[in-house]
Amino acid sequence: MYSAPILAVKYLRYYLTAMNGKGHGMHSPFIYSFIRNVLNDYSRYGVPAEVEHLRYQLRSDRTELTVEDLGAGSRTGAAKQRTVAQLARTAVKPCKYGQLLYRLVRHYRPATIVELGTSLGVTTAYLVKGGASTVHSIEGSSEIHQVARRNLEALGARAQLHQGNFDTVLPALLSRLEQVDLAFVDGNHRYEPTIRYFTQLLEHCGNDSILVFDDIHWSADMERAWAEIKAHPRVRCTVDLFFLGFVFFRDEFKVPRHFSIRY
Repeated sequence: MYSAPILAVKYLRYYLTAMNGKGHGMHSPFIYSFIRNVLNDYSRYGVPAEVEHLRYQLRSDRTELTVEDLGAGSRTGAAKQRTVAQLARTAVKPCKYGQLLYRLVRHYRPATIVELGTSLGVTTAYLVKGGASTVHSIEGSSEIHQVARRNLEALGARAQLHQGNFDTVLPALLSRLEQVDLAFVDGNHRYEPTIRYFTQLLEHCGNDSILVFDDIHWSADMERAWAEIKAHPRVRCTVDLFFLGFVFFRDEFKVPRHFSIRY
């Protein structure tokens, strides 16, 4: 991963060069709608307060877990013993981005969602509360998986939870799914696994499917993966929000378009 100073410089460059986050001057009707209704409309869909309350509770939970880190580590190292509070602060998406994913689901109404990286279940809860018919979420660490299951049960958020290595669980899951309408990939921040998951998911994507990749500028590996994803011939449009990258396959984009939008 990049050091904090390098990441800060990269973020500043993104912020100064990204296009206006309000949609001014945007000529694509689809992306204009995405900006107005998903990125910026905080009033239409509200906020799932119960999920935010769960986040608050988890940040004071000192329960220790044994964590199997199957990805590229975390910003605080790959320690075997972590508290729930530590994970809630470092491994769970900030509310700004969790609520963005919630609005994404509310707006586009994907029927089948696949999440790689359940963590404590907070982001999973956003996806479920958004109204998706089915959410499949995969977590590598068995103890984190159990905590996520309890959290989602407490919220009444029904998701299909799977535990194990993405490399084995994802192909088995996809073999049972006809189409993936939305996938959120957050859990293995390395080039080869990211491209592998993209390729596997791609086989189940249709015109309206959306793929979301977390931490696309987290490391040189992730930036390389993001560049390769953007260049894939089936990808018609991407949106770079620095911490999240969105991939669209819509035929209306006759020429591939790539947007960096301030968020």
